[in-house]
Amino acid sequence: MKVSVILGHPYDKSFNHAIAERAVSILEQNGHQVSFHDLYQEQFNPIISAQELVSDKTDDPLVQLHCDEIQEADGIIIIHPNWWGQPPAILKGWVDRVLRQEVAYTFDAGDSGGGLPIGLLKAKVGVVFNTSNTPEDRELNVFGDPLEKIWKSCVFDFCGLSHVVRRMYCVVADSSLEERAAWLEETANIIIEQFPKE
Repeated sequence: MKVSVILGHPYDKSFNHAIAERAVSILEQNGHQVSFHDLYQEQFNPIISAQELVSDKTDDPLVQLHCDEIQEADGIIIIHPNWWGQPPAILKGWVDRVLRQEVAYTFDAGDSGGGLPIGLLKAKVGVVFNTSNTPEDRELNVFGDPLEKIWKSCVFDFCGLSHVVRRMYCVVADSSLEERAAWLEETANIIIEQFPKE
């Protein structure tokens, strides 16, 4: 399978980076073709220009590379921290610029965008790994777990991808080395289950 792995965290010693390294390693060991992108390391520009917005075309070669890869991906893995109940701005910009009309979704002829979208992504599975410093009970019962809605309903379902697995690791700031090791083992198991050996 072709699997796109997208990481959105600025600190290269973060637990998000550890998750990404484990995910890529397991995928490659299992014979998958991996396209890995560390958005901060690549200095991905999250700002969509007026021209790009109205034309649905980009003159940014990095954005075009992401668009081409995401169209060919059989699976997508997103890794990022929970910042204010949202992805970091760089990842939101990635969604705006890459998961665009005629790349990730379209509308019926004559529909100017007010109807139901038709998903174009060929990917059959999406996996989202998040980290948070909010206790799980507070995240679920006070905030309503907005990242669940963002990724499953607002992004992936919109683009035609209905099989989405999401795991939030928390509280990272107070976690022990043993807890992090267990979380990485769980990460590996999720990857193996969702992307079996080729």
